[in-house]
Amino acid sequence: MAKKDYYQVLGVSRDAKAEDIKKAYRKLAMQHHPDRNRDNPEAEEKFKEASEAYSVLGNSEKRQVYDRYGVEGLRGGGSDFGFSAESIFSDFGDILGDMFGFSGGVSGGRQRRGPRKGGDLGLEVELTLQESFLGVEKEVEVERERNCDACDGSGSEPGHDAETCRKCGGSGNVRVSQGFFSMATTCPGCRGNGKVVSHPCRKCHGHGRVRENKRIKVSFPAGIDDGNRLRVSGEGEGGRQGGAPGDLYISARIRPDKRFQRHGQDLLLQLPVSFSQAALGDQVTIQTFEGAEKIKIPPAAQNGQILKIKNKGFHQVNRWSRGDLLVQVRVQTPRSLSRQETELFKKLRELEAGKGQPLFDGDLVN
Repeated sequence: MAKKDYYQVLGVSRDAKAEDIKKAYRKLAMQHHPDRNRDNPEAEEKFKEASEAYSVLGNSEKRQVYDRYGVEGLRGGGSDFGFSAESIFSDFGDILGDMFGFSGGVSGGRQRRGPRKGGDLGLEVELTLQESFLGVEKEVEVERERNCDACDGSGSEPGHDAETCRKCGGSGNVRVSQGFFSMATTCPGCRGNGKVVSHPCRKCHGHGRVRENKRIKVSFPAGIDDGNRLRVSGEGEGGRQGGAPGDLYISARIRPDKRFQRHGQDLLLQLPVSFSQAALGDQVTIQTFEGAEKIKIPPAAQNGQILKIKNKGFHQVNRWSRGDLLVQVRVQTPRSLSRQETELFKKLRELEAGKGQPLFDGDLVN
């Protein structure tokens, strides 16, 4: 290993940034870790090489010495840059901890047992298009975990204290061997708590946590769109060791409406009209989510034509501005005609033919 180029081992350039060196090591460590290659001695050697390279290049002081004097510079001159297994892995316990679940690195550090924030929860709620248009308050039910109120999260029956774990001496960590080196990991006897419950709480059976269903009122603002997410602070899982509770995230799912559609901030309505209304024009009353609205159909209105009523669309969430109400004209062909209507349409056809008015625009399509 002494003759090998550490940069070449990690596959990075000599001017690589610290973050790039760390990423390169993570990739190699994940690939060649002995626990993932138990029957491959070559993988263990590659893991050792990558680890030794990172112990140097991942430390700015060692890297400077290595760049100037090479490996011999790290060993000579009475420096403290030796390559014992303990010194190699003390520089990157955080990386191994992220990848393989070891706590406290390899230098025997304690597992953090202070206040911990509770986990966040996610929930999906379906709204009608009208509810998303106007805004609505809904009550939702959340299943979550919190500290047991009988034992205050300790897991011990009131009046009895938890005992110090004999296996780890209360540290919450034990040292285990991993091939050619050892490291500290969570104590299996107390699960990292440092304490063992000898008299379990009757309510939570020694877990210190209970599950509960809670109903919460949530306000969905006017204009909320499909996929929008609300955060309800403090309504997630309960914290541990006095930590703050997590948050509740609610995603909105908007149910399609039979009459209306949403287009950005605009509200679209398909308005069926008769031939005579389209030709002569008319004034009609339509029912919207906010009540009745009058709209004027202009003479000679065309099928598909858009009529607009300003500022009657969706609100922009937490803003004063609004979209428009768009009314699209849909000329309806009658499915059945009375005798009088038939005669009138025949006369209309004769008048159109007498005027030389074409029955269609454009060329015939074969």
